[in-house]
Amino acid sequence: MSKASRPLKLKSSASLHTSESVPPGYVLDPRAPPMLRFQESLPHLPVPSLSSTAAKYLETVRPHVNDIAFAETEAAVKEFISSPQVAELQKRLEARAAEPGIKNWLSDWWNDVAYMGYRDPVVVFVSYFYVHLDDKFRREPAARAASLIKAMMVFREMTEGQLLEPQKVRGAPLCMDSYKWLFHSSRYPVKPSDVAKKHDPKANNHVVFIRKNRFFSVPLAIDSDPRRELSAAELEVQIGRIIQEAGSESATTIPIGALTSDNRDYWADARKTVIDGSPENENALREIESAMIVVCLDDTKPVTREEISWSCWVGNGRNRFYDKHQLIVFDNGRSGFLGEHSCMDGTPTLRMNEFVLAAIAQNKINLGPPRTSETDVSLPQPVEIKFVLNDKIREDVASAEERFDKLVADHDLHVLHYEGYGKNYIKKFKASPDAWAQLVKQLAFHKMFNRPPVTYESAQTRKYQLGRTEVIRSASNESKAWAEAMLDPHQTDVHRSSLFRAAIKRHLQYAAWAADGQGVDRHLFGLKKIMNEGEELPAIFKDSSYAKTNHWELSTSQLGSDYFDGWGYGEVVPDGYGLSYSIGDDYIRWTITSLKRSTAELKHYLAEAATETRIMMENAAAQIATEKPKL
Repeated sequence: MSKASRPLKLKSSASLHTSESVPPGYVLDPRAPPMLRFQESLPHLPVPSLSSTAAKYLETVRPHVNDIAFAETEAAVKEFISSPQVAELQKRLEARAAEPGIKNWLSDWWNDVAYMGYRDPVVVFVSYFYVHLDDKFRREPAARAASLIKAMMVFREMTEGQLLEPQKVRGAPLCMDSYKWLFHSSRYPVKPSDVAKKHDPKANNHVVFIRKNRFFSVPLAIDSDPRRELSAAELEVQIGRIIQEAGSESATTIPIGALTSDNRDYWADARKTVIDGSPENENALREIESAMIVVCLDDTKPVTREEISWSCWVGNGRNRFYDKHQLIVFDNGRSGFLGEHSCMDGTPTLRMNEFVLAAIAQNKINLGPPRTSETDVSLPQPVEIKFVLNDKIREDVASAEERFDKLVADHDLHVLHYEGYGKNYIKKFKASPDAWAQLVKQLAFHKMFNRPPVTYESAQTRKYQLGRTEVIRSASNESKAWAEAMLDPHQTDVHRSSLFRAAIKRHLQYAAWAADGQGVDRHLFGLKKIMNEGEELPAIFKDSSYAKTNHWELSTSQLGSDYFDGWGYGEVVPDGYGLSYSIGDDYIRWTITSLKRSTAELKHYLAEAATETRIMMENAAAQIATEKPKL
């Protein structure tokens, strides 16, 4: 993921439509609202050629298999290219992409298989978290939460009014369709595949808080004047009331939110049980699911990066509602965000969070008038959302809690905040910071396992309509050669640096292919999905290399913000690692998660590899400089 832009100044819709320079190849739609003015002219996701995918696939398989296995893969790929059946599948895929009304041949399939049809719990396996940078002026949870919500309401206004500037990468506009899922939306557990619903913001202008497992609803505007939204001071009063009402004792309320942490089929059954238990329960769920956002007021005070990362990632499994985006505010004023991943990837939520945090930090948001004696008495009390419980509901909640506790207990999370250098240093070598960091990961894994990891790096494809992601296959023949040279004491740093440069070049090439929709994985996925029932699976999918190189031992993604102090997600295979990272000016920060697979060791090797890479490049540069002939 790329770094989000700073808070944007809005132009008027008139100036946007009359004076803006339009990027080549795009058409500005004068009838569309500003946020969507390029939407209809965004290109459609291409279908790569069979020969292109075959060549890239062979290249990415080679680092992971021996000569015998690779010969078998070569035979399967040769058949893949020449097979009449595969040619027919390609034609079907191309026909699907060209079909009128289909904006993206991949999106429906991918959203179902990767998200809505995925049945494991969203927490740990799907959700992702951000840790906000500390706000030294707001140490009290009510003040911190109130400022975050008030700033978020401004972003909501721009998003729901479709006035937000379209995101751009190198001048090219990105798809903004997923922004509609930022607010007033929820995921719903349904068999065999979940659904999502967007609720009317005007009819549901409220926010829901959870404190000690109890839910409270607070309107965001004054009932007598819906246009007059609550100030930060008024929100602070309401949040203070909720904290006081929930009390200081340990939570004793049955945590209905724990049901959302469960396997999706279990949650689907439990949700029906809850609704069948009482008509009040369906209304209670609707109040939560239609809210602008859920705000979790945790009664803990995390201090270390590991503590707050754990708390933002999973919490205690009770004081949450995992089917929605959630702000999380702790009793020491620290805060974070938990993203519901099914309808959007990280770039929109990154932009929203960064807007909120930057606007507060730079005093660019109108928080409203300060608190007065009248503020406390003029507001209606927050309304507690209550559920009518029976024995079956209590049993379902207890079972969900037990499964959650076991799942989390099986996991590790470590944070490496490496301050040896960052992007400023890397750029002195005219190298890509992202490629550099990816190669450090390759070396660390080689140190630990003496082989390259099967690596997934996320590349966004939002320059296409309804685009989401493609895989950058970061392990390459070049990265393997470099890592092996780094571990060979007989190699020179000059030679190592040459291999390092070649590996960076290769990484950048594959990253460009992925961003252009020309990677391997989504194309092969599409060819498999377009098959009719009963058709024989092509040999390439039965070859052992296919399963091996889709088993993502390292699931990596890069995201950066000056207003974040961490972010992360879980591993995607049982024997793998989640490896999110941020590259600051003078640091690289990794969050490492796994099913207790020597996570601390990988943290150690990452730091060691980062330092050894720096030393290698410095030594090589010094030696090359001394060998240059003097003029």
